[in-house]
Amino acid sequence: MDDSVVVGLDIGTTKIACIIAERDTNDELKIVGVGISPSDGLRKGVVVNIDKTVKSIQKAVEEAELMAGIDVDAVWVGIAGDHIRAINSRGVVAISRDDKEITDMDMLRAIDAAKAVSIPMDREILHVIPQEYVVDDQKGIKDPIGMCGVRLETQVHIITGAVTSAQNIYKSVDKAGLKVIDMVLEPLASCYSVLEKDEKELGVALVDMGGGTTDIAIYFDESIRHTAVVALGGKNVTSDIAIGIRTPIDRAEEIKRQYGCAFSSLVKGNEFISVPGVGGREQREVSKSVLASIIEPRVEEIFALALRELKRTEYAEMLGAGVVLTGGGSLMEGIKELAEKVFEMPVKLGVPYGFGGLTEAAKSPVHATGVGLCMYGMEQRLKSKPKKGFGGDDNFKRIFEKMKQWVREFF
Repeated sequence: MDDSVVVGLDIGTTKIACIIAERDTNDELKIVGVGISPSDGLRKGVVVNIDKTVKSIQKAVEEAELMAGIDVDAVWVGIAGDHIRAINSRGVVAISRDDKEITDMDMLRAIDAAKAVSIPMDREILHVIPQEYVVDDQKGIKDPIGMCGVRLETQVHIITGAVTSAQNIYKSVDKAGLKVIDMVLEPLASCYSVLEKDEKELGVALVDMGGGTTDIAIYFDESIRHTAVVALGGKNVTSDIAIGIRTPIDRAEEIKRQYGCAFSSLVKGNEFISVPGVGGREQREVSKSVLASIIEPRVEEIFALALRELKRTEYAEMLGAGVVLTGGGSLMEGIKELAEKVFEMPVKLGVPYGFGGLTEAAKSPVHATGVGLCMYGMEQRLKSKPKKGFGGDDNFKRIFEKMKQWVREFF
């Protein structure tokens, strides 16, 4: 695979999407292949059946390869699930040089000190993202290299995931005949493709509505401040519909996509839809208002749990840019209106932007993570050679390389 090609693999609960992108002569991203296949082997973002997941990955990758005319051998993989945890941590180091000038090695030492937190054996650090630096008593510094001081402090955002969940994703991709370049937290990847710089500066909450989980990322002052996962998603809405109107799950999914509305006051009471019965029972007529009355409480619950996550942070009142909704679940009619009612702040639909090529195929909230993975991978490619894949032998070397990458990535 050419060095100018980058591939994002979004392994979701309801679908697996593969996006193939190329870097053009102006270092801009051009989407050349999009593949998507239904996902059977995952539940709430976690692999529960490796063989089914492998088949879905292969199908999505083959579809994208066919469209792009490129053979894929290495991918940037998204990871999500309710096993994801995040904490903020601080690290302090003394500047030992005679001239008191801060070097990149001092930054790495400060990040290493911040990273020295107690993490259970069954968890692995996925990302350590520097938020800001403090030189002596001067706060809010983004890049301290070249400054003088005697004390360097850094605040970092540490994201961890369950080792077994990461290993199962790695194993599935490996069995599909692909190499994992790195695993990237899915809401972080989505931020790359749907959030604008001024939104990150003013303060914004990204709510990525997936099939099994709803992922949240809060940005303020151009740094990621909080990440969280709500263990509810589009599949819960589909299950409610299937039970509420007594229809098979696959038909409930179709009805949700075609007729679903998350804000019941937008529905006219006299509209009816035909609903097939379960196990060969005769079909019935159900009004759209009944369908909306099933969907609205569940979506409202998802937003209420997301709001609770926002309120757990000190940034809940600082989100000047409001909320950005993305992911497949955000495509439902009335979702924006319901979100504005629950969050009590401006809400917009986050659509991937900033790329050329197959814009019509990829310009959908469904592909926010896949496109974001390509953008993340491209940024890493431009700054350094690709790292060793997940699960390498030399653990210390891998962590040190990753630390250097974090510094390059965010500064």
